[in-house]
Amino acid sequence: MDQKRIQPLARDAMAYVLAGGRGSRLKELTDRRAKPAVYFGGKARIIDFALSNALNSGIRRIGVATQYKAHSLIRHLQRGWNFFRPERNESFDILPASQRVSETQWYEGTADAVYQNADIIEDYGVEYMVILAGDHIYKMDYELMLQQHVDSGAHVTIGCLEVPRMEATGFGVMHVDEKDEIIAFVEKPADPPGIPGNPEMALASMGIYVFHTKFLMELLRRDAADPNSSRDFGKDIIPYIVENGKAVAHRFAASCVRSDFEREAYWRDVGTVDAYWQANIDLTDITPELDIYDGTWPIWTFAEIRPPAKFVHDDDNRRGSAISSLVSGDCIISGSSLHRSLLFTGVRANSYSRLEGAVVLPDVKIGRHAQLRNVVIDRGVIIPEGLIVGEDPDFDAKRFRRSSGGICLITQAMIDKLDL
Repeated sequence: MDQKRIQPLARDAMAYVLAGGRGSRLKELTDRRAKPAVYFGGKARIIDFALSNALNSGIRRIGVATQYKAHSLIRHLQRGWNFFRPERNESFDILPASQRVSETQWYEGTADAVYQNADIIEDYGVEYMVILAGDHIYKMDYELMLQQHVDSGAHVTIGCLEVPRMEATGFGVMHVDEKDEIIAFVEKPADPPGIPGNPEMALASMGIYVFHTKFLMELLRRDAADPNSSRDFGKDIIPYIVENGKAVAHRFAASCVRSDFEREAYWRDVGTVDAYWQANIDLTDITPELDIYDGTWPIWTFAEIRPPAKFVHDDDNRRGSAISSLVSGDCIISGSSLHRSLLFTGVRANSYSRLEGAVVLPDVKIGRHAQLRNVVIDRGVIIPEGLIVGEDPDFDAKRFRRSSGGICLITQAMIDKLDL
């Protein structure tokens, strides 16, 4: 037996999370925070899923590259991910764009965000690099992907989703042979290549890459010296390896972590207001597609010290109640009724108000008699008494950000402009 395979490969790997993206399609939700820092699922942030996957997979060295409006993200990482211990050969590095290579240069692309911290990575002496996007919701065991990478002898192994072929036009798509070796990498193709033996499906990139560290560093130095490169994994690094080396696809279904209640491999890009609302509301289903209650694969996050949720009043039309809803700690449902809604920490819902299909971020206050349907409410918003949202689409669109799917995003700035 290979001596290096006695212990998990993850113990000799570093997870490097690219968390610098703005996520502009989330509109005002990313005005003050990067997309990976956006709240999700009642307690967590989006980035917690990639980080939890790394930790649960056995990876104990993690780096997070930040750039756009990073304060909220960095504060969350410092509060919730500060338990790594150097004496146990563990590390957790927050790596803002800090012009370490050039005094005039921020991160120019995803590859550059790794290259600018090459000295930090090399100091750890890890054998493998797992490059991750920090803005997707999924559960995955990276150890299985590392094993495939080593067994196949690939220069890069790329995590891929099987999606209906014509739904892959917005992804980077892998054209593979019968052994899942990548023949071509096509960015957002109009006519995506199908999978051999299953031509109606395509392999879409998840933005997850596994490399041998030494090979990756050589590749990044070569790329940094190319004046024509855009310094991007998808546009430059991966196509170069496909043409000059061996690139292999790793199918997500092979390493997706599922509890007994999860029927299909779950992966979501919650990059639009509609997708964000839907993924949160889906958690209110009796048997949701994503099981966040699976204790064998916990989603780690910053655990705030808050009191329990409380429901008060038991009068007709003034009964604190929640049906098919998730209610986080320190929420007080005071004579308000919730239906298929998700409330983050510290929400106050006052008497006679009604919420249906509401995703309510932390510390929101809902005024009396408010009627809110199919909404996303940003953190700290104070909803005035009697506000009605979700009944008149045209009126809603004039006051709030109304998505193509009919979801109203509400911020405090929008509330402040109302003529009440």
